[in-house]
Amino acid sequence: MKVKLDENLGQSHAQLVRDAGHVTQRVTEQGLSGAKDPVVWQHVCDTGRFFITLDLDFSDVRRFVPGTHPGILLIRPRGKGREAVARVIRRVLAEHGLRPLAGCLAVADESRTRIRRPPATSEESLNAVE
Repeated sequence: MKVKLDENLGQSHAQLVRDAGHVTQRVTEQGLSGAKDPVVWQHVCDTGRFFITLDLDFSDVRRFVPGTHPGILLIRPRGKGREAVARVIRRVLAEHGLRPLAGCLAVADESRTRIRRPPATSEESLNAVE
């Protein structure tokens, strides 16, 4: 899976995701440091990359409707610092992996991951009933 890490995540976080088997790039590696969120988001969508961030601006489910993008994982550690973020990423990778979160808006902390999935299509709803 192709993954993009926002500029608020470090090289060590990128390595955790790479070690889980994902092709990972950081916003900073692509000359997008300091770019406004809409510019970063357009790049994420244009390249079809799942996006991992700490930026609460990406938590608005009305603006980032599940099923209309490659997927967002919003990391919300209780503690501060690189290791607190790494603990959340490691937990998500161990419990869920990233593939099941594709197209979703997921918010994760140290103990749980809340996932907003794309709405079921009418065909999927019918198949679920059968």
